This record gives sequence, C-alpha cells and structure tokens, in this order.
Amino acid sequence: MALLRRSETVIAGILLLAMVLIGTINPAFWQLDNLFSLMRSNVIIGIMAMGVLLVLISGGIDVSFPAFAVAAMYLTIKGMLALGYNGVVLPLLAATIMGLLFGAVNGFFVYKFRMIPLIVTLGTSAMVRGFLLGVVGTSMININKMPTALIDFARTDVVSVTKADGTTYGLTAMVLIYLGLAVAMHLVLRYTMIGRSAYALGGDPEAARRAGFDLRKTIFFIYCVAGALAGFAGLLHSGMIWLANPRDFVGLELDVIAAVVLGGASIFGGRGSVLGTMLGVFMLVMVKNSLIIMRVDTTWQLVVVGLIVIVATALSAWRDRRRTA
Repeated sequence: MALLRRSETVIAGILLLAMVLIGTINPAFWQLDNLFSLMRSNVIIGIMAMGVLLVLISGGIDVSFPAFAVAAMYLTIKGMLALGYNGVVLPLLAATIMGLLFGAVNGFFVYKFRMIPLIVTLGTSAMVRGFLLGVVGTSMININKMPTALIDFARTDVVSVTKADGTTYGLTAMVLIYLGLAVAMHLVLRYTMIGRSAYALGGDPEAARRAGFDLRKTIFFIYCVAGALAGFAGLLHSGMIWLANPRDFVGLELDVIAAVVLGGASIFGGRGSVLGTMLGVFMLVMVKNSLIIMRVDTTWQLVVVGLIVIVATALSAWRDRRRTA
C-alpha cells in the first residue's frame, strides 16, 4: 500500500495511461524508431533536470542553466577549433568545469548575500548570454566545421536496426550516460550527508543550521553541480545535433522545470526524487513528441507545456498543504 501512495508510482501510472492513449490515437507512436527517438530526446533535458532537481530540493530555483549550457558548449567548440584539437574527453571536462564555475557564482551570491535564487540566476543568465553574444560572437558553427571526434562520439549507438529499405536507426549510447548520471545523483541524494543536507536546507534552513549542516558547503555544492551538469549537457547536445548555435536553449528552462515539478519535486523545497524526475522528463518529452507526430503547431506546444507547468505546480502546492494540515 505504501508503494501505491508514492508519487513516483502515481506518475508512472499516469505515464502508462498517457502512452496507451497516445498509441491508440496514433499507432505510429509504438514504432521502434519513434521510441528510440523519444529516448534520445530525453538525454539532454534529463541531464539538466538532475541539476534543477537538486536546486528545487534545496528550496531554490535555477533559470540560468540554459545560458551556462550554451556558453560552455560554444566556448569549448571555439577553443577546439582555435587549437585544432579533435578529441572528446578533455572538451567534455572543460565544458563541465566551465559550467561548474558559472554555478559557483550563483552559489556565492545566494549564500553570501542571502539573495533569492530566482533573482540571482536571472541575473547570471542575462550576463552570460550577453557576454557570449556580445563578445564571443553570434555565428553558428555547422557540421562542416564541427570537431569530428565529438560528432562520432555522440553518434555511437547501443542498438542499431536496419529497415527493409536499407536505412538504419538506433538507440543512442548517450542514454547510458544519462542513466549513469541519474544513478550517481540518486546515490548522492539518498546515501550521502551532502544529499541529506540539501533536503534539510529545502525543508527548513534554520533547522538545518541548528542540526549542524554546513549550509555554505551545501549551497555551493548544489549550484556547482547544477552548473557542471548544464555545461556537460551543452557540449553533448552540440555533438548530438552536429552544430554549435550560441542562441540555442532559449526558453528551455520552462521545459526542464516543468518536467522536474511534474516528476513530484516540490517548488517549496524538501522533496523530490531522481526516479520521479526521470518519469517527468519522459512524460514531457513524450507529450511534445506526440504533438509533433500529430502535426500540432509549435505555438500550441508552448501552450501545452505552460498548462503542464501550472497543473504540476498546483498539484505540488495542494500536496504540500495536505501534508502540513
């Protein structure tokens, strides 16, 4: 009975019903190439969602991660082209560290000046995007100039299937990276002191301080990890789509936050899980994918995402009121 009351179980049940409904309306949904494409679309949003989950659990909110992701991606690609470097590990490490440093700036202002996380991240997002477009450049780096090693890495498939007409499609190996990061985040949140301190901070900061948690360390950890995941995801995204666009990820914060809240995380802090977030990401991506298959205009897709945010937030607030009543 306890399992049935868990938010993850409810979300999984809703997701299953939605899949059956969408598959009934449009049988093309169940085609293997569409399911593989759906899982591929989960990767970048899902990795970013892990960082947003951590911030929401702590009682904050982060809207700067898309700017950090595009800055880390574009600066790293620019650096690779300037140096003539054609590798994978060092660029991914560089983009991750760059995102981590951006996140550290968020953590500094949130802790040192007790500023509202939303205001801080709005400011750093604007500054980073402004610097990127105003100083680094606005030109898009297409497939002809992209480092081939990065593209080849992102094109790696776990499973490859050949159609009757000779064309092939597969399940990207990037899904394994996403799953690995999700498992790591789950272990951190559930079995480490820093993970417990994030929940304590989101539940009641003063109580967390009296309990002996180092809030400075916790806040810096949270925002540094969120930034690092954004930087990593940004460069991975570039390899998966074979180009680097400095204007990318605009408005993505809405999708990612919607997915995390849809997955059961509380906007007031203190609650959320990796499994719930992954289910929320899958549901959001599935809805958007299904709207595309049904040829729904992109403007209406935004309406649907907005409704999901409102409904998920309302349910989160209602659930919190019931628990405190």
